[in-house]
Amino acid sequence: MYACGLRISEAITLEVTAIDRARLVLRIIGKGNKERLVPLPQPILDDLSQLWRTHHNRRWLFPNRHGDAPVNRRVLWSTFAEAAAAAGIPPGVAPHALRHSYATRLMENGVDMRVVQILLGHARIATTAIYTHLTTPTLASLQGLLDRLMTGL
Repeated sequence: MYACGLRISEAITLEVTAIDRARLVLRIIGKGNKERLVPLPQPILDDLSQLWRTHHNRRWLFPNRHGDAPVNRRVLWSTFAEAAAAAGIPPGVAPHALRHSYATRLMENGVDMRVVQILLGHARIATTAIYTHLTTPTLASLQGLLDRLMTGL
């Protein structure tokens, strides 16, 4: 979810055919049945390939235990909660935080907001802007820029 900025509903319904290995992209069917392509980092492709080898489900990337449907949303929620607790993250943090973090990190690293909008599948740029906030690294780089711009006025 973090590596591609997915919503929980998008993650659980990922089909094996959504992976384009040649172009390293993931085809996502998002809200409103809209399709988007997101970059698929090679390490994540490798991890997904390894995961698939454990179940060989022909349709679902994350199948339920019977293999006849995608994994249940509650299973993903509880798995996330266990991982968050093990990492020392306070209770109450939702899986959607991964999507928020994905957008924030892209923007902190200079990716244009319009590109982030497309990657997240937002119809309006205002929706993408909600994901932005001034984090410490962003504030530090902004402070340096302002110091340079304002020197000698």
